[in-house]
Amino acid sequence: MSRSQTNLGWDVLLDMSGSGAQHDQLARALRTAIREGVLKKGATLPPSRKLAGDLQCSRWVVTQAYAQLVAEGYLEARTGSATRVHCWADEIWKPVPRRQEPTPPRYDLAPGLPDLRNFPRRRWADAVRDALSTAPHTDLGVPVAGGHPRLRTVLAEYLRRTRGAVTDDVLICSGVCHGVTLVGRALHAAGITRIAVEEPGWTRVWQAAEDAGLEVVPVPVDSNGLCVDRIPDGVRAVVVTPAHQFPSGVVLTPERRAALLSWARDVDGLILEDDYDAEFRYDRKPIGTVQGMDPRRVVLLGSVSKTLSPALGIGWCVVPPQWTVPMPSPSVIDQLALATFIEKGWYHRYLRAARLRYRTRRDALLDALGPLDVSGAAAGLHLLLHLDSPADEVVHRAAAQGLKLVSLDAYRSRPGDPALVLGYGNLADSSVSEAVAVLKDSIGRSGPGSSR
Repeated sequence: MSRSQTNLGWDVLLDMSGSGAQHDQLARALRTAIREGVLKKGATLPPSRKLAGDLQCSRWVVTQAYAQLVAEGYLEARTGSATRVHCWADEIWKPVPRRQEPTPPRYDLAPGLPDLRNFPRRRWADAVRDALSTAPHTDLGVPVAGGHPRLRTVLAEYLRRTRGAVTDDVLICSGVCHGVTLVGRALHAAGITRIAVEEPGWTRVWQAAEDAGLEVVPVPVDSNGLCVDRIPDGVRAVVVTPAHQFPSGVVLTPERRAALLSWARDVDGLILEDDYDAEFRYDRKPIGTVQGMDPRRVVLLGSVSKTLSPALGIGWCVVPPQWTVPMPSPSVIDQLALATFIEKGWYHRYLRAARLRYRTRRDALLDALGPLDVSGAAAGLHLLLHLDSPADEVVHRAAAQGLKLVSLDAYRSRPGDPALVLGYGNLADSSVSEAVAVLKDSIGRSGPGSSR
């Protein structure tokens, strides 16, 4: 552009490449020049006849382009005055360069994901097709708060049958964290502003509680589960994972369950039970829900994020009547698809096959780890690997070799004994030995005596 004192925009080189009608091409070129600051605020544009001659097009092309940009606010035109750049903002906006996505690791031993390679695509597509073909047109409107009645009924029966829950109704949400936030807001509204959480524990649940305005109070976990007697005075709500504690893998013992329920009655409190990994157990019998022991004091939370995929965004809450809150529900089509998936027995068969697949993979992982010190392998999709050297060093060395690891400290409020949380749910079976070889190399290079 020629930067003259008169601030003319007559000799700007316009890029009119691309498809479309000529007036659209000219409008697009002028719009780009304004956005990029080539044509500054107040710059005058040539008369339509002059610009048409320079571009060897009809005057109509120029007047149409000018009129379009005037309507959009880029230009201003006044009778008896030149057309000028009005500018679309006080300061010229420069597009932010797109952030480069990190390169996916060769091997991923981070916890939190199921086997996405074996997601039941065909069966789920059949379920979606069934939902679309059979749903009445009224189901295609705005989703009903609390979820579609059909899925709520199906899940209530499923939870009674498989988890020993006591319920005739279930509320649908987008996941466990969503449910914690919504129930947490009800607690806050009732004057309960502090909530106990397991230490170590799933920090996303901690964040969900904080999003509800609650103060998170970490309470230690030992080999018997949550240390109920360590819940501070004044706390009247707690989040627990009794069936398979994350990340330690311990089960809340019967004595601790009784103590937890007694605590809730004594303080007139509420237990939020995250039914984490309850479907996947290998060396022990299934454990029923705490909710089934006292449905008046317990909220039962679950989702398909760890069984099917977090991409579905479907979870559920069984909430005592006094704590029921409005819950925005996910896609109706996906809700109906999940209802079909469960009703036809596909979910049961998928879980049975997945349980066998995960057990085989876990056994292969344990064999490859050999004498290394592990715990929490009896159920779920992860285990703990205990170390004698700093876990962060091992994580850093492994990342340099394409292996993603997570330190146990990522799930604690303060550093503790060094350990790694090894998730094997989304690890390819063919990659187990290679991933463990990189892991052992990373441990070995972190110093002598690096694993107990």
